[in-house]
Amino acid sequence: MKKLTSGGGWQAIWYTLKKSRQMGGLARLWQAMRSKNACKTCALGMGGQKGGMVNEAGRFPEVCKKSLQAMAADMQGGIQPEFWRTYSTTQLQKFSPRELESCGRLTQPVILERGKQYYHAIHWDAALARIASKLRSIRPDESFWYFSGRSSNEAGFLLQLFARIYGTNNVNNCSFYCHQASGVGMASSLGTGTATVTLDDVEHADLVFLIGGNPPSNHPRLMTTLAHIRNRGGAVIVINPVVELGLVNFKVPSSPWSLLFGSEIATHYVQPHIGGDLALLAGIAKRIDELGAQNEPFLREHCQGYESWLANLRALPWAEIQAKSGVGPEDINAIAERYAASKRVVFAWTMGITHHAHGVANVQAIANLALMRGMVGRPGAGLLPIRGHSNVQGIGSMGVTPKLRDAILQSLEREYGVQLPTTPGLDTLGCMEGAHAGRLKFGLCLGGNLYGSNPDARFAAESLSRLDQLVYLSTTLNTGHAHGLAAETIILPVLARDEEPQPTTQESMFNYIRLSEGGVRRHEGPRSEVQVIAELAARTLDEPLPASESSTPNTAAQSLLDWQSMQDTGKIREAIAKVVPGFEQLATIDQTKKEFQLPGRTFHEAKFPTPDGRAILHIHELPELAGGPGELRLMTVRSEGQFNTVVYEEEDIYRGQERRDVILLHPSDLERLGLAPDQRVTVRSEIGTMTGILARPYPEIRAGNALMYYPEANVLVPRTADPLSKTPAFKSVLIKVEAPVMLASNR
Repeated sequence: MKKLTSGGGWQAIWYTLKKSRQMGGLARLWQAMRSKNACKTCALGMGGQKGGMVNEAGRFPEVCKKSLQAMAADMQGGIQPEFWRTYSTTQLQKFSPRELESCGRLTQPVILERGKQYYHAIHWDAALARIASKLRSIRPDESFWYFSGRSSNEAGFLLQLFARIYGTNNVNNCSFYCHQASGVGMASSLGTGTATVTLDDVEHADLVFLIGGNPPSNHPRLMTTLAHIRNRGGAVIVINPVVELGLVNFKVPSSPWSLLFGSEIATHYVQPHIGGDLALLAGIAKRIDELGAQNEPFLREHCQGYESWLANLRALPWAEIQAKSGVGPEDINAIAERYAASKRVVFAWTMGITHHAHGVANVQAIANLALMRGMVGRPGAGLLPIRGHSNVQGIGSMGVTPKLRDAILQSLEREYGVQLPTTPGLDTLGCMEGAHAGRLKFGLCLGGNLYGSNPDARFAAESLSRLDQLVYLSTTLNTGHAHGLAAETIILPVLARDEEPQPTTQESMFNYIRLSEGGVRRHEGPRSEVQVIAELAARTLDEPLPASESSTPNTAAQSLLDWQSMQDTGKIREAIAKVVPGFEQLATIDQTKKEFQLPGRTFHEAKFPTPDGRAILHIHELPELAGGPGELRLMTVRSEGQFNTVVYEEEDIYRGQERRDVILLHPSDLERLGLAPDQRVTVRSEIGTMTGILARPYPEIRAGNALMYYPEANVLVPRTADPLSKTPAFKSVLIKVEAPVMLASNR
């Protein structure tokens, strides 16, 4: 496959035209993309009341392939009844993620029973009755509730409320497998778990650190902002073990000059070893101290632990920093000098930072570096975890976490006259382990692909298979529907965001609340998520539930909460406004149409929501670089043609790959292992094996490291997780690559 010389550009325009033909023409695509709904993909906060293809700053046109791909998937034709009679689960398991996504929209509830080979249709009433019956037959703490970040605030709030009143805190969302380390790390440093900046702050920064991320593939609209920063004379420092094409040069389609000539993105590009970020961040901080560029008054007045942190930094040997990061003094010095000369600096990162066993420490180290020069608590500077799903942050704000914030817990109990459970809830990995051990019997997934998101794919399939019942609320098929099968598996088809009959809201990664107006349904059969949740809650909670030692159902709630009335998203917003701090304006957003910034999350002054109002500096022990003789460090990544677990295209055009069953190695590693380009190999980790993988030379990756595609390579990823955030280490897997042994023929 021919490799490109720039990201974005004409290939993105051509792709748009090709997709428009598939979707019934450019006019139909334009109408869909311009609807007043928040974008369905990343959390940059596009769309809403200013119309689609408009960002929070009001800039138009802002569009990317990810939003086109998601829209095209939702505009597919419906899966026909004969599909379920034609394809058995064994056959569906042979489908690739892209093939499953391309089967069409789910339009009717279907059920698969243990011992049967085929899903079959089931009426809505019968499906909901089965689910309610199962919930009423088990103890509440034998259930778990998993939320995707693509759902609305209203659906997230309502489902977590249902689960709590039902009697369990086994409530979690997809962020536990992506940015939970960001939330935990930032909260322990600053008292907040979300971005401290607005989009306008990023636009006016004179330096952006982009650490462990690949926005050209995963958040393309952010590239417009980075290109603007460079055009103003600002700088972008990229830290990534792989040189990603779009971070070197990107052609912004909405800018004629950039489209023709391209925009340079990275001012400086440094490649640490996988797992070397913590040591590199410490090295930059140490060099800032040597340059005398730290903000001493800020550190003394606004930070805890400054003196001990600085003493530890000064005692850290340079040899250790360089050995554990893989980065030499020239690069570290160049980054530190650029940082020292900058006045408004934003630190941004993605899962290359969080997907490690020391993910929280990585985030704390980023906060340390920012605080060192007072780059938190002023305009144009701060911390920005670049989140994936368009409402994953909003789902968290709605209380979708095992430990409900005290303020929300108390407000819910006061508002509805209930006593909610206080038993410790399970995080996502804890739920999978509980299911595997037989302690959990029921799971409900509000969107997403729980199976495909898990490390150790074999273990994930086994865990889900041990449930009595597993319920999916989905728009299209994914690998979970083929591999994540319980004794009874039910798929309920739901409406896409722009088909909802009532308005919903979403929260961007900049803490900005968008209002989506919904639209006309494309298929008969799917239902609104809030309708499904409200009806299921009413069927389940209409009389006392079984008691257990660990959870007591709240039967008093039946007289205080009319579940059927909660099918009205306006009533849900009124409830959110009453019980979730900062969301008071949500009560009137239907009338005002006024989208808003959540208060108390953006820090333009150096006062933080910690007990004493000061930030906290953390000292870390630098981890050794993993790996022994013959081992490589593997990072699993998304391609340009996918979003999270959803694969829209087999090709990864930015990396020049036409297929996904590959392992990309530095040419020196390929030579060292005695492998030829495109040779079939076996890849082994401590928990899994993949055979028939094509080993390909890829000079852009740092030698000693390797790259494979997620979620297919999840079979290799152990359940090793950060102990503080429980986020699995998808980006740091030790592997061995072996050529098949050729047996000599008998003579």
